[in-house]
Amino acid sequence: MKPVSSTQEIPAVSAVPAHVAIIMDGNGRWAVNRHLPRTAGHVKGVRTVRKVVEYCVKSNVSHLTLFAFSSENWRRPADEVSLLMRLFVQALDREVAQLKQQGVRLHVVGDLSKFDSKLQGMILHAQQTTAENDKLHLTIAANYGGRWDVLQATKAMLEHSPELAKDPSVIDEQTLASHLCMSWAPEPDLFIRTGGEQRISNFLIWQLAYTELYFTDCLWPDFSATKLQEAFDWYQARERRFGRTSAQLPTKHSVA
Repeated sequence: MKPVSSTQEIPAVSAVPAHVAIIMDGNGRWAVNRHLPRTAGHVKGVRTVRKVVEYCVKSNVSHLTLFAFSSENWRRPADEVSLLMRLFVQALDREVAQLKQQGVRLHVVGDLSKFDSKLQGMILHAQQTTAENDKLHLTIAANYGGRWDVLQATKAMLEHSPELAKDPSVIDEQTLASHLCMSWAPEPDLFIRTGGEQRISNFLIWQLAYTELYFTDCLWPDFSATKLQEAFDWYQARERRFGRTSAQLPTKHSVA
């Protein structure tokens, strides 16, 4: 699928969102509510990821992007950050073979330079192992921030084409967007945030310009295939107008 800017063109719309982006919030609170250490919630959350990936494959979603670790998450307690890093390593070690078998291609985006060399090597190996797959593009955003993404894209654009600095008037949206971390992917159709918070928290701030935003009180460890289908059902009832009026849409609900 060729990426289309929703502010420049009207992208294709289908009943099932082609690209789903999720902030997986509520792992720590799930554990605290059960008088467990916060780390137990993160362990349970990894199992939820597996279920969501399987359901997206079954539902013919082409792209799934998960916000696993933000650039701001380094502010959390050191032991929690350490556990998250270990879980990342364990997931790469255990899940890559299954992802390959399912036809899932893994991408990891963010400032990976902050991770240790072992984790960076495992990320590279996992991406190479699944590089031929095309059933579902699973992107893990790790040490990622939306503002960081726009900033690094701007720097990359000027490094690639330094002449643009002399005539900024020739810079258009596509010129910058081609340097974003996920320039190869279509913009998300559906954004989901679990855990009750209603904000995007520096996630894909460029790409979410026309995305449908779905918030649920369900904590991530309790999020299931049924909950995901509820989000899909909600999405199907949305009018995706992209600046048009309802009367201009081909059907009452353009995603139906």
